[in-house]
Amino acid sequence: MAEAVKQARPEFRNIGIAQIARYRLPWAGKVSILHRVSGALMFLLLPFVLYLFEQSVTSELSFAKFSALLSNGFVKLVILALIWGYLHHFCAGIRFLLLDVHVGVAKPTSAKSAVAVLVVSLLLTLIFGLKLFGLF
Repeated sequence: MAEAVKQARPEFRNIGIAQIARYRLPWAGKVSILHRVSGALMFLLLPFVLYLFEQSVTSELSFAKFSALLSNGFVKLVILALIWGYLHHFCAGIRFLLLDVHVGVAKPTSAKSAVAVLVVSLLLTLIFGLKLFGLF
């Protein structure tokens, strides 16, 4: 009996860099990673935001300089990235707070809330982006 047939155990390995493109991350994982990315983006661009704020409130001349800076297309794209970062971080933060109090922790509900975070943050970013670029 001691010499029973040994079954082959499954072998689990970490995914490598080459496999990252083929790995299918669930929606909740994507939201979690984007939550970290948006937080890092806001933190790293904080000096730029403080500079813009300082330029907008110091004097009329600095406000004119601020307005001229905002007419640059690249600066508008950076501000749009900041808008997305803030909105995504805010929406995902609400989702994570709800998960902390055990609301929507079931797998299907969690996946739906993750997709909802992505959709809501992108729609709000689109609305603010249209306003930023002067389309309404």
